[in-house]
Amino acid sequence: MGKYSDKSLKVSRKYLLHAKFEVAERIWFYLIPTAQGRVKWLRKHKKLAMLGEHVHWQPRKYPTDGNMLKVHDNVAIASNVEFTMHDIIHWIFDGMEGHRCFQEFADCIEINENVFIGAGARILPGVSVGPNAIVAAGAIVNKDVLPGTVVGGVPARVIGSFEDLMKNRKMYSDMIQSVKANNIDVDDFLWNEFSKNHKIEAGENGEEH
Repeated sequence: MGKYSDKSLKVSRKYLLHAKFEVAERIWFYLIPTAQGRVKWLRKHKKLAMLGEHVHWQPRKYPTDGNMLKVHDNVAIASNVEFTMHDIIHWIFDGMEGHRCFQEFADCIEINENVFIGAGARILPGVSVGPNAIVAAGAIVNKDVLPGTVVGGVPARVIGSFEDLMKNRKMYSDMIQSVKANNIDVDDFLWNEFSKNHKIEAGENGEEH
């Protein structure tokens, strides 16, 4: 008998059957072509504890513990965002004890109104985001995101304000509307602006830098 042969450490047959069914569901969900189609599917199948109105769900997968995730109104979730409501550290501790005696750690996550979560961000257990907050792409959020803030980094920290970003995006929107009104190609305009902002100047020896 090996050190980890106790039956309580094994994955139950019931769990395996459920996992097989869920794989089929997840493949179906992955194939839904639009963010709004995925929202409808999540709502129909009650995969989240709460799913508000005007939600954009870009990720092609949904969290395992969706019953512990609340998403309020007017929320946009970009691609590859992950919500982690639990960990599996108990697996290690149970192995050390030789039998199942530790409970899986889990906690809730709540995404409040008017929140954007950027691509590749991960929200960890016990976190509340917003309202009126933005999580930058790639951030790992391990504590609450206060209302009216923009956070980014690993771990996430405040890098700006929601109101300032909204003002900047309004100026950008007005500029693009003006470009369109003058019959200027938007892509050409953006590339021209990009070139101005990333101009490579030649040094004294003629090398670009």
